[in-house]
Amino acid sequence: MTPLKIGAALDVAQIATHRDWLFDAARDIEVQDFLRPTALTTDFADLVAGAQAALQGHTGRRGIHGPFYGLDMDNPDPELRPLITTRYLRGIEAADRIGARQMVLHSPYDRWFHNNRLAHAGYAEEMLARIHAILGPVVREAEVMGVTLVVENILDVDPAVRRLLVDSFGSDAIALSVDTGHAHLAHRQSGAPPVDYFLRDAGAQLAHVHLQDLDGHADRHWPPGEGEIAWPAVFRALAECKSTPHLVLELADHNMVPQGFGHLRDLGLVC
Repeated sequence: MTPLKIGAALDVAQIATHRDWLFDAARDIEVQDFLRPTALTTDFADLVAGAQAALQGHTGRRGIHGPFYGLDMDNPDPELRPLITTRYLRGIEAADRIGARQMVLHSPYDRWFHNNRLAHAGYAEEMLARIHAILGPVVREAEVMGVTLVVENILDVDPAVRRLLVDSFGSDAIALSVDTGHAHLAHRQSGAPPVDYFLRDAGAQLAHVHLQDLDGHADRHWPPGEGEIAWPAVFRALAECKSTPHLVLELADHNMVPQGFGHLRDLGLVC
């Protein structure tokens, strides 16, 4: 199995700490600042300028984590849906202005949906229609700007449901993200399949992966090696993938990036 090159998801202010490791090998970078509520409003110009400066000289692939606080892509309120669309569109603008070609969005599917989707006729279809109402204009703008939206599993139980959501748009501008920690948490708490199944189910739609470890109780974002995840199985699944997803460590403490990288490197999984 050929070791895979990985990068990191970081705030703009954290990039300098890991600059040599990231820039010398042209590693993937995901800028995290734009997920915060003020990032796409009052702080927008300063954040864009700061990111542009911090990324000068970086030749690897870039993405951003898009907004999600209070921005459910399945919002049932027709008056709020246009605001959510506007925030997502602003995220695409931010991505384009800093040279990022991906934006991470959060999946709306959870255990409630999994257990209730067949409780009455049309439940899943009505939800999908609401999602299209919000995301339709965003996908079209992403196509124009050359940005790919990647939908990350959060509380998803069945990875196929999120894949079918992506497929329903019929666009190359929307694809799948897998967060290894979220997948394992759902496996332990909600009977979801293990992490490698999430990756295999995504198949050629897989465009992005958050690498993080945890204990099965909470969303820890620990470095690989500190939790329960079977990393060789994860990377065997990635080796079978026909796409070339962005691979980034997304850790609660960015100072542990070298530790997480070192653990995976010592297992012969990454370079």
